[in-house]
Amino acid sequence: MNPDNTTDLTPFTMDLTFDESRRRAEVVAALGPEWDPVEALRGEDEAYALLYSGLDAEQQRAYDMLVAAGVLPGEEPGRAAAH
Repeated sequence: MNPDNTTDLTPFTMDLTFDESRRRAEVVAALGPEWDPVEALRGEDEAYALLYSGLDAEQQRAYDMLVAAGVLPGEEPGRAAAH
């Protein structure tokens, strides 16, 4: 094989769609029939609210600054940090 000639290369492609679908199905199966995604998200929202509750004035200023900078997510629905 000539290292300067790419025509000697054989293209190699792999479609991982089936494997990804199988992996996702296994994850959902492992969660079990009692898993409630809405309740899980509700619990996450409650934990997030509790995490940032009871801040003193200096902590609240720091929190507000980080939210404004996009480092921490705000309290809006579907929140995610901007960066």
